[in-house]
Amino acid sequence: MVSIHVRPPEIEDRLMPGHWEGDLIKGAGNQSAVGVLVERTTRLVLLCKMQSSTAESALAAFSAKLNAVAAPLRKTLTYDQGREMARHKALSEATGVKVYFCDPHSPWQKGSCENTNGLLRQFLPKGTDLSVHDQDALDSIADLMNNRPRQTLGWDSPYQAFKRIMTAISEKDSATIH
Repeated sequence: MVSIHVRPPEIEDRLMPGHWEGDLIKGAGNQSAVGVLVERTTRLVLLCKMQSSTAESALAAFSAKLNAVAAPLRKTLTYDQGREMARHKALSEATGVKVYFCDPHSPWQKGSCENTNGLLRQFLPKGTDLSVHDQDALDSIADLMNNRPRQTLGWDSPYQAFKRIMTAISEKDSATIH
């Protein structure tokens, strides 16, 4: 495991996109789970249908979601030391994402994700069976979250912030080609 303390400083300042935080939110009796990914710069939320809270399930779900993101926006993932990340090396190999781990019992070190988890509980209440939500339903919840204006983004939504970054990347790539 690579510690959060050796993470490059540009991740901390949130100026460069492509750095993610991840977690699982668990349902009733820890029998169901939803994977949560939050991009640190834009606060864009991606939700993953989980078959279980095992390392195999996390590897499959997080790999699929991260690989759906453009490679320039898929650099790092900061996660806690949950057992579901036991396959973090395979996740890195499958996605190209370098994984960093928070200190034990230090969820505040991935504060964007922790804050998002609290907001997600409006849609996915504690003590409920999360397995009843299919990927389409989770994508709809993420869509609602990503269209919600955020004070920290100057009252833009995560989608607006993400679009602004994608436009800047596209313009930079176009200028490089010409």
